[in-house]
Amino acid sequence: MALDVEEVFRAEYGRAVAVLVRFLGDIDLAEEAVQDAFTTALRKWPESGVPPSPAGWIITTARNRAIDRLRRESTREARHAEAAQLYASGTPAAEEGPVRDDRLRLIFTCCHPALATQAQIALTLRLLGGLTTPQIARAFLVPEPAMAQRLVRAKAKIRDARIPYRIPRDADLPDRVRGVLAVVYLIFNEGYGGREELCAEALRLGRLLAELMPDEPEVVGLLALMLLIEARRPARETPEGTLILLVDQDRGRWERDLIAEGQALVRRCLRRNQPGPYQIQAAINAVHSDAPTAAATDWRQILALYDQLMALAPSPVVALNRAVAVAETEGPQPALDLVDALDLDGYHAFHAVRADLLRRLGRSTEAVRAYEAAIARTDSAAERGYLERSRAELTPE
Repeated sequence: MALDVEEVFRAEYGRAVAVLVRFLGDIDLAEEAVQDAFTTALRKWPESGVPPSPAGWIITTARNRAIDRLRRESTREARHAEAAQLYASGTPAAEEGPVRDDRLRLIFTCCHPALATQAQIALTLRLLGGLTTPQIARAFLVPEPAMAQRLVRAKAKIRDARIPYRIPRDADLPDRVRGVLAVVYLIFNEGYGGREELCAEALRLGRLLAELMPDEPEVVGLLALMLLIEARRPARETPEGTLILLVDQDRGRWERDLIAEGQALVRRCLRRNQPGPYQIQAAINAVHSDAPTAAATDWRQILALYDQLMALAPSPVVALNRAVAVAETEGPQPALDLVDALDLDGYHAFHAVRADLLRRLGRSTEAVRAYEAAIARTDSAAERGYLERSRAELTPE
């Protein structure tokens, strides 16, 4: 039964919080009410069974818990009146405006210009994905205490600045789209590490954004990127759950319909000729998808695209991925020189790439140490299995 509650939590937490935030206008109260509802489910469902509509049960229970808390903690007549009004109002009324999806609306609300971009993203990952503070800290490559403080400050900023919980107007959408896209992509990436329901949610939100803003090239680019990556999921792991690298995947298992849809969106972006980071990443993945075998991959085209991406949106992670392309076009030593210049010690992929390059150079002892560093920095069972297997295949000098 605990597993049933966990599955509902993973699938419905974000929607429940989004509905309660709009209903209550208070992030902390909405979060606490939803968490209380899931705690109650853990206690009651083993006896009564899972209700026919688990998500509806959670939302209704959370709403009633929030109203009870307002009544219990309030000593002022106004607070009692507010609770009574909420109770009488029932389900929140639909709002007019361009964004009618509760979860997408919450993303746009959190991506208010008054908040720093990273705070926008971190807060939305917490509210929509139900991600823990450690998970969000890993996504940002920052220490957990720093991320905890960032989340507290973001909530305080929303409260103290009286940022409204309302649907953004059409004119507000372009200014908020950068943070929104970053949030959706991070939700997708977290899901690709083992939570398929988050990938599905990110794709759903991506499609909604593409319908909402069809003339925003980066919106279309992000959707294309996610589709092309998602297409490879069936070939990404062994039946035992061990990661299979792109170069070793059975390309016959890739989902061709998702690839066709993603490639069509990439071509649409190319016709617009307004390149952006998500469009370029989508184009990189389209090149991989075009190759019938790993050996047929056009690495020089991929390297040229990474050069363009570094010019538009330079970052250590982009530089790390570019180094992988350099290894395929110029060899492992030039790539290792580039990797060793990066400050990414807390990032497991940095050590995994180093380990592979050192292995290719015959420096087995150093490669083993790099694999061990990568293993210590990942929480993904699939990635850990691959890294441990690769380490075991090496014989130190």
